[in-house]
Amino acid sequence: MSQRNRHEEAEFSGVYPMLLPFYESDGGLAKEPVRQQIEAAVYYGCHGLAVMGLGTEINKLSYAERRLLVDLTAEILDGRIPLSVTVGENTPHGQIEFSRAAIDAGAEWLILQPPPVTDLSELELQRFFGAVADSVDVPVGIQNAPRYLGVGLTHIGLKSLHRQHPNISLLKTEDDPLETAVLMQETDGVFDLFVGRGGLDMLDELAAGAIGIIPGMETLDRTAHAFNVYQSGNDEQARVIYREIESAIVFLEKSINHYVTYEREVLARRLEITTVRHRLGKELTPFGIETATRIAQTLGPLMTTANLQEEHAIHD
Repeated sequence: MSQRNRHEEAEFSGVYPMLLPFYESDGGLAKEPVRQQIEAAVYYGCHGLAVMGLGTEINKLSYAERRLLVDLTAEILDGRIPLSVTVGENTPHGQIEFSRAAIDAGAEWLILQPPPVTDLSELELQRFFGAVADSVDVPVGIQNAPRYLGVGLTHIGLKSLHRQHPNISLLKTEDDPLETAVLMQETDGVFDLFVGRGGLDMLDELAAGAIGIIPGMETLDRTAHAFNVYQSGNDEQARVIYREIESAIVFLEKSINHYVTYEREVLARRLEITTVRHRLGKELTPFGIETATRIAQTLGPLMTTANLQEEHAIHD
């Protein structure tokens, strides 16, 4: 089955931008930028929204902040598009508790991260994920990104996990397209695959078998448009659209901390957020700020459904 057909038949697919937290002067989470990002995702026709992944700075937020951000996101989103929540607690009990809370808030599917134990055996990791998956009644994905997380499953291990726990039906990886193609082949296509990497090589990832992309918020307008054009069969035009953001993604994809720091700078400018605060961020340089500003100016401001409603109200 081709990727395009899989997209049409899959319960979840498409572009799910990863929500990025902003911070108040007291260091707490800022609520208004959450609303702005969600409204932009809805306005530009994103197929869903992701939260609490590596791009959400999951490891820089307290448990209370993670719960608050999930609840706030679900409340503002209000079911307009599907919500995927990444669960990164360090124990099966912790993941079960967080998963159930996320589902109660409105999450339609989950992505489970492995615990930060690099010498964990594959069997123990399968048991960890299986215990969590068995405790919920929604589709579950596994974040298999050993180069970033230091731990992961083999392709054989992933297939075995799916056989034992059929609701583990999705994968989230950070692999390049060549690795994606091998993964799809060696797992017999049993998983609906989403790829992150900030949207890097997104069209090649789709050609390799992915049915979804989890990019950053800073490029969500172009990624959603490029995905839809690609799905319509117009590969050439999709690549034209993608090239508008390719250099920006290359600039951002240096490391996780570099990515979220400079993504926040770009996104703030596109959303016209004037004050930007970082939490344990990459040290900003004058040239880095200049580059982020240039990228934002080239891509232009992001419209949101709220802004559009305000414009209509003014004109009416």
